[in-house]
Amino acid sequence: MSRPLLEVADIFHRHGAAWRATHAGHLSLGQLKVMSAIESCRTAALGGHVEACEDCGHSRIAYNSCRNRHCPKCQGAAAREWLTARQADLLPVGYFHVVFTLPVEVADIAYHNKRIIYDLLFRAASQAMLTIAADPKHLGARIGITAVLHTWGSAMTHHPHVHMIVPGGGIALDGERWVSCRPGFFLPVRVLSRLFRRLFLAKLTEAHAAGQLKFFGDHAGLSERSSFVKFLVPLRKKNWFVYAKPPFAGPEAVLAYLSRYT
Repeated sequence: MSRPLLEVADIFHRHGAAWRATHAGHLSLGQLKVMSAIESCRTAALGGHVEACEDCGHSRIAYNSCRNRHCPKCQGAAAREWLTARQADLLPVGYFHVVFTLPVEVADIAYHNKRIIYDLLFRAASQAMLTIAADPKHLGARIGITAVLHTWGSAMTHHPHVHMIVPGGGIALDGERWVSCRPGFFLPVRVLSRLFRRLFLAKLTEAHAAGQLKFFGDHAGLSERSSFVKFLVPLRKKNWFVYAKPPFAGPEAVLAYLSRYT
């Protein structure tokens, strides 16, 4: 694949230092690390290795990739590979686009507990899907899920949610046949929402009891068990957002969208 005429790294090399100086004090450590990684990607700064042809003996130096998830140079290729593999997984059936979103109160806590709460989000959302799908009152089948985490919304605010691509059916519980969902309807979102809420809050309470959560600023008082329990009370009554509809442009379009965030 030929190198594009202009890369993000080229812009950072030419103007990055001056831009950082102009915005000094307004950039986070994370943002500075991303810029540094992109500038160093596939350059001598990260070291490299020698590639050689066993037939003709020709050799060349290949510099290492930064592997930063924001880098369009090295992670762009990984995203394209992921998309090709996921497209090959698609079955000749209808698909549904499902989204599980954390309420803003939990998102505020998640900002300082990303590893713990993002994991809980994945586990609670997938468990809710698998449980309701297996229920004979709904689908009565074992389903498959492709899920990708998004942590920011279109307004560039912290907004943790999980996107799922799910076939419109699954394998019967006896393993003998395919069970299709109703046309245009997969699983009831209200039922999914309630189970997702219950599962997530139970797992979140367990994490708090195990001392896995950290609290800062306005939330510092939530480290106390009684305060945390009180904090959760309104969340147990609030409607948690779950979206489930057939993708307008088909599963391929949703996968292409998600590939940019893997």
